[in-house]
Amino acid sequence: MSTSSPPSRRFSLPLRARLATTVGGAAGRASRLAGRGDGSVIGGVIGLRLKPDLLSLLARGRQVILVTGTNGKTTTTRLVTAALGTLGQQIASNAFGANMDAGLVAALAKAPDASLAVLEVDEKYMPAMLEATGARVVVLLNLSRDQMDRAAEIWMLARRWRAALAAAPDCRVIANADDPLVAWAAGKARQVTWVAAGQRWHDDSWCCPNCGAHLQRDGEDWYCGECPNRRPPVSWVLAGDEVIDPTGKSWPLDLILPGRANRSNAVVALAVADVFGVGVSPAMGAVQQVRSVAGRYTQIERRGCAVRLLLAKNPAGWLEALDVLASPPAPVLLAVNAQVPDGRDTSWLWDVDYRRLRGRQVFVTGERKTDLAVRLEADEVAFRIVAGVDEAVDAARSPSMEVIANYTAFQQIRTVLGRTD
Repeated sequence: MSTSSPPSRRFSLPLRARLATTVGGAAGRASRLAGRGDGSVIGGVIGLRLKPDLLSLLARGRQVILVTGTNGKTTTTRLVTAALGTLGQQIASNAFGANMDAGLVAALAKAPDASLAVLEVDEKYMPAMLEATGARVVVLLNLSRDQMDRAAEIWMLARRWRAALAAAPDCRVIANADDPLVAWAAGKARQVTWVAAGQRWHDDSWCCPNCGAHLQRDGEDWYCGECPNRRPPVSWVLAGDEVIDPTGKSWPLDLILPGRANRSNAVVALAVADVFGVGVSPAMGAVQQVRSVAGRYTQIERRGCAVRLLLAKNPAGWLEALDVLASPPAPVLLAVNAQVPDGRDTSWLWDVDYRRLRGRQVFVTGERKTDLAVRLEADEVAFRIVAGVDEAVDAARSPSMEVIANYTAFQQIRTVLGRTD
């Protein structure tokens, strides 16, 4: 797949589009200087108001990779960018997770001469972004319940993905074969690379998306007893701490990023890199160097305490975050908000098993700390409500602390701690 690009893309844009990117870029810089954020959205918003088809114009002539799914989008986008970086090409990417049209516009506008673009996309917006960008590769990670008051029900999302991919015959799909909803959504695509990336959270995939019957499972394998729908044959396999490539060769997967979920993300990144001709060895070397992703997994010293930040936005994400906690007695701060980016409905807290936190010091904060406190009481987890991370650090008197927070609570804590990546 060619990665060549026109040398003067910024000057090939129509005059109004050039004006839109200039004004939008200035707005983004002003936002950063004013300390109102990283400017990854406002510039795109203004650009789209001035030129509604700006995304399509900015994507023209590039090889675009879209990464979507309920969990792992930002991390996988970072890993894919690292792997493709071995090509020596400039790469445009929305590294901080601004994953709707404005964020994509801002990312592309910041790198006008990049021949490659690796873009995280909100699962609800993937079909529209695929059409707008003409993406050459789409990565499908997983589908589970998330922000049900904002996004569509996940079976509806799967149907929309399926229709969008069926209408994009030139698009290569990298799909997680272990997630039945993802496999069904990718089933109508013309070109699919299947990855056995795993699926620990099964509570949203008990039924066959094709006929509605109960799915049968045998280890990672799954199949429907009422119709032909079953797990497709895979090319890439995550096997414990190793990845098996399409030739059957095993490679040790020694990541700095913690947990099985990140090993899953890394295998997907290797599969994407392979599409662009990057071998496993150089791609592996690049992904193994990634330490932190938009603040996730960052460890920050605060008042003599090493605070590590973990992001968890939904039940599947909390399952993975709880798995990578430092061993007891390390204290844990849990923070939950319910702003628009989080979803207003916090009933999903009842799908998380918090019993493994018993016996630790547990602190609770965030705008919906009372909701979380009620949930912890139900699981008989002792806790203390605090105003924020500093009060938790002072009360814990521990050399280290783990923090698990959902999206806006995570960003608020990052700001308090100095927004270090």
